[in-house]
Amino acid sequence: MSTLTIDFFHDVVCCWCFNISSRMRTIAEEFDLTIRHRSFVLQDSRAEMTARWGTPQAARDTILGHWMACRQVSDQPGLIDIEAMRAASFDYPHGLTAALGCKAAERLDGQEGHWRMFDHLQHAHLSEARDISDPETVLQVARDAGFEAAGFARHLADPDTASAVEADRQVARALQVRCIPALIIRDTGARLVNGPTEDLAAQIRAAQQILA
Repeated sequence: MSTLTIDFFHDVVCCWCFNISSRMRTIAEEFDLTIRHRSFVLQDSRAEMTARWGTPQAARDTILGHWMACRQVSDQPGLIDIEAMRAASFDYPHGLTAALGCKAAERLDGQEGHWRMFDHLQHAHLSEARDISDPETVLQVARDAGFEAAGFARHLADPDTASAVEADRQVARALQVRCIPALIIRDTGARLVNGPTEDLAAQIRAAQQILA
């Protein structure tokens, strides 16, 4: 079967991306896949959160409604702690700081580093109700994920890391990605339809047969 490269567009604050990330890890073990991680920041500041949702409470209420729907179809519903995030003392976080953290990890350890950091940050966000828009939280998560603290901090603050996040935004625009999670087969431009692991696997198997 042919090797496939899949662009995976995601945001750490996206609960649906949590479901897809774990499923793609399972699938990547079965198929010969190259996963290229692309940051897709839904809102990149408190100002953008306000512009999108109106008030911090409206943002929290609406987004946690999405969490509830997501948890109902999750393979790991126990890891999505809605009540902890509902009780959190900070405003619901934007995704830019976490995206910078993922790109810093990528610069240090390639695509696997990006994915490892993404999954650790999602756990901090969804399971532990931590403020992943706080750089100190991202730095602590990076240490927990095995990254050397000083080197990671340098990359997190480096303007080139912000440029890498923006570059992913430009790729998304070129590919007309408007919502996430998005999985695009680089070889064909086809978009996978998000769903259970077995459905994603069937789509990948069909794509490999086409390219064989």
